[in-house]
Amino acid sequence: MRTPFDRGHTDDLMSFLAASPSPYHAVASAAERLEKAGFRQVEETDAWDAGTGGKYVLRGGAIIAWYVPESAAAHTPFRIVGAHTDSPNLRVKPLPDTGAHGWRQVAVEIYGGPLLNSWLDRDLGLAGRLTLRDGTTRLVNIDRPLLRVPQLAIHMDRSVHTEGLKLDKQKHMQPIWGLGDDVREGDLIRFVEEECRLTPGEVTGWDLMTHSVEPPAYLGRDRELLAGPRMDNLLSVHAGTAALAAVATGPGADALPYIPVLAAFDHEENGSQSDTGADGPLLGGVLERSVFARGGGYEDKARAFAGTVCLSSDTGHAVHPNYAERHDPTHHPRANRGPILKVNVNNRYATDGAGRAVFAAACEKAGVPFQSFVSNNAMPCGTTIGPITAARHGIKTVDIGVAILSMHSVRELCGSDDPPMLADALRAFLEG
Repeated sequence: MRTPFDRGHTDDLMSFLAASPSPYHAVASAAERLEKAGFRQVEETDAWDAGTGGKYVLRGGAIIAWYVPESAAAHTPFRIVGAHTDSPNLRVKPLPDTGAHGWRQVAVEIYGGPLLNSWLDRDLGLAGRLTLRDGTTRLVNIDRPLLRVPQLAIHMDRSVHTEGLKLDKQKHMQPIWGLGDDVREGDLIRFVEEECRLTPGEVTGWDLMTHSVEPPAYLGRDRELLAGPRMDNLLSVHAGTAALAAVATGPGADALPYIPVLAAFDHEENGSQSDTGADGPLLGGVLERSVFARGGGYEDKARAFAGTVCLSSDTGHAVHPNYAERHDPTHHPRANRGPILKVNVNNRYATDGAGRAVFAAACEKAGVPFQSFVSNNAMPCGTTIGPITAARHGIKTVDIGVAILSMHSVRELCGSDDPPMLADALRAFLEG
């Protein structure tokens, strides 16, 4: 029997995943944990003071949190853990009420690049953000079987095993949620209003998405694996939150040589180009205002950015036992062998040799191993917020993460020891 690395951290990750069916819920969950560590929310519309301690900004599905030690000068560099809060899924269209042949359906749009087949025959809930008539917002999470995308029976598609499953994103992915021949405009939103005990007509805007209601679970003979939703990339958001909270409450918090930061962005899965994405102005604006609030000017900001390092933490690919030929033959990341360093010389990842040294030092300090990942030369390589962060802000960035299977599935798989090892490495990095 194996001895778990840190079951407490992974247990908390499972709670975090279950409580975060949308990016808006994820940042609320992260903020709740940071509040317990003494952080306080600051509004972007308010003037910021030079006070020390933990602070955070919420904007939609993004959170930027940082801790200012008493020793910080205006030019003190930052140590940043970057991640993203969004995951591929099915999102509700502006006119959601549809149906045919006696079935009531919900019109959805495909967000990001999900493994579509993994969404078939799943019990799905509905979650996201509502905007009310008075301009305020409210989170909603209908976490029970509500919708389902039914697969075509094999009797009507005998070629599925020989030619593969072929899904049309428009025709085949609209979930059912009831019976009826009359499609009534406004039915879904009226139902959501009832679930939230809101007055009919109070909801004037929505950002709603589907999620599997099956909870995260340990898997395997010795429970050495973790199966769950949205690990790409809430696993990194959770680890970064835990690391920042630990650093801020640690014995050396007031003498840190850097200002530790968590930057969890939205919209990574569709390019990061939004006011809450990594390619937007949010991170740069927060870091600049932090410098200026401490009495600094442009020169202090330039000095701080020149000494800043960011670890872009996102999930990567563990070697697949059934498809090992799809991986680079000399780089086979394995579960429960520690976080991965992601390298691509064509800058799909931002790691270089100097960045490798920074991450290696953090892992050595934390006492955790790490592995290297590089794509097979014959396969296209994905990308992350890493190159975007490096290019937009001119700061050294290193791409890392945890190796998983079934990336972009409705339910992904990782080793249950890897999340706490990642969190320990991130803590060591933030401490400098």
